[in-house]
Amino acid sequence: MFTGNEDHHIPLSDASAMTKAYRMSVPDGSRKGGYFGRAAIESILAQQGCVGIRYYHGVNAAHEPVIILVGVDRDENDLYTGELMEFAEPCPTRCSSSNPLNA
Repeated sequence: MFTGNEDHHIPLSDASAMTKAYRMSVPDGSRKGGYFGRAAIESILAQQGCVGIRYYHGVNAAHEPVIILVGVDRDENDLYTGELMEFAEPCPTRCSSSNPLNA
């Protein structure tokens, strides 16, 4: 059962190592990540019974990897008839300045 209070913290050193390993495994110019605005995330979390967000990997029409966001209830079920999000602002081109997670 999910509570919404699960601990997902990770040290920067581990996160940096993981993102570097990913960047080293894909061709140059591949997506490093993406941005979802606060309103999109809050609209998922505002759904009745939602305690968190699950993500799914997908591929869009341009054959680029994407992440699909969906709300999840305490019984670990997707709220798939509610708010779904994709269309993240991709990195590259909408990236942060250089930091341990992306460079």
